[in-house]
Amino acid sequence: MEWTVNELAQRAGISGRTLRHYHQIDLLTPDRIGSNGYRYYGPHAVARLQRILMLRETGMPLADIAATLAASAGPEAEVAALESHLAQLSRERESLDRRIRAVEHTVHMRREGREPRMDVMLEGFNDRYEQEVVERWGRDAFEASNQWWHEKSLRQQREWKARSEALLARWRELHEAGLATDSPAAQAHAVSHVDWLSEIPGTPTHEGDAARSAEMILGLADQYETHPDFHAAFGSENAAHFAADALRRHVANALR
Repeated sequence: MEWTVNELAQRAGISGRTLRHYHQIDLLTPDRIGSNGYRYYGPHAVARLQRILMLRETGMPLADIAATLAASAGPEAEVAALESHLAQLSRERESLDRRIRAVEHTVHMRREGREPRMDVMLEGFNDRYEQEVVERWGRDAFEASNQWWHEKSLRQQREWKARSEALLARWRELHEAGLATDSPAAQAHAVSHVDWLSEIPGTPTHEGDAARSAEMILGLADQYETHPDFHAAFGSENAAHFAADALRRHVANALR
């Protein structure tokens, strides 16, 4: 039994143009082409079209469908491709959710006659540290910490930022007081600094992973010393160096 383009298109609920396009891109080849130039589709082509339509329903791009079918010797490869596509869709949904929250913030502030906070308006459109966090700790870590931050109210976000600024200001005070980085006061503040980090979901300190916590804190210490943005946050480059060295000593004494 064979069907022409129009017959197959009618039964599949798609257009003849779609079938011809699939043929042009080698996604679905007719079983044969008659002397009259008509395309004829038999059971093999119909079975392949069924799989194409199923994958297309998931939103998978045609190029990915072609690659999946080319590599697929059975359902396992197809399931793996669908799982990968599902993960991508989840990331896109999370990104869209962040953008929705940003726009909702703007609408809320406008209705109250206030100016939206620029950093909140751009969250989800330009998450400054996303790439770095994902590269270091994985996508799950970024999504967990990012969701935790965006679920805070504006008041809670302001309170958190105020605590963060006070934490860094304390490092500057200790440095300006002439204390050593291994002094009881500096090491006590190092503990406070690590406790502050442990409040952030997705971080090794939050999970209680000692080895990865040590790695994270040492990585942060390096950034405190080398990144100009942190020098400004600490109030001076020397204060940033002081904090970095104190945290390294804390790691050496307590986390290893």
